[in-house]
Amino acid sequence: MLPTQAPYAWNLRRLRPGRMLDVGCGIGRNLGNVKGEAVGVDHNAASVAEARSRGFVALTPEEFAYSRYALEGGFDSLLFAHVLEHMTSTEATALVATYLPHLRIGGKVLVILPQEAGYATDPTHIAFVDVPEATAILAAAGVRVDRSRSFPLARPFGRWFRYNETVIVGSRQAG
Repeated sequence: MLPTQAPYAWNLRRLRPGRMLDVGCGIGRNLGNVKGEAVGVDHNAASVAEARSRGFVALTPEEFAYSRYALEGGFDSLLFAHVLEHMTSTEATALVATYLPHLRIGGKVLVILPQEAGYATDPTHIAFVDVPEATAILAAAGVRVDRSRSFPLARPFGRWFRYNETVIVGSRQAG
């Protein structure tokens, strides 16, 4: 009954994502949290179907590749929310690199990661990703990290508050 997602929706909106490609969109929670155009991509066809049933534009990677949305530089931001911790760093770098061409030069790469307590709650997590690890993943894919912060509480709270997140904002560089 309480709007528990409201602070997280506000936090995403204040990053001003513009036209956003949500990679790993799941059932579309973040697609509904932004103002403006948003397109979701997820490898799970059932999640894509659920996102579509909620009125969002969501595609599997195969569908996206052949869609009208798969334009070079067609998005203002890429969002990877609670995605990179589900794969190895090599796989995470490859995922970011796959979708980076769809981001305009200078566009934002938004990464949201669980901190320790949140990480421990999901058995499908493969690797804990902190700021240095995320910075290395993004740099290897051609993204410069511009800033990072803990949300909604200071970083030490991430050890026990399962909903504390690390938010990283990077940008696509020319070349």
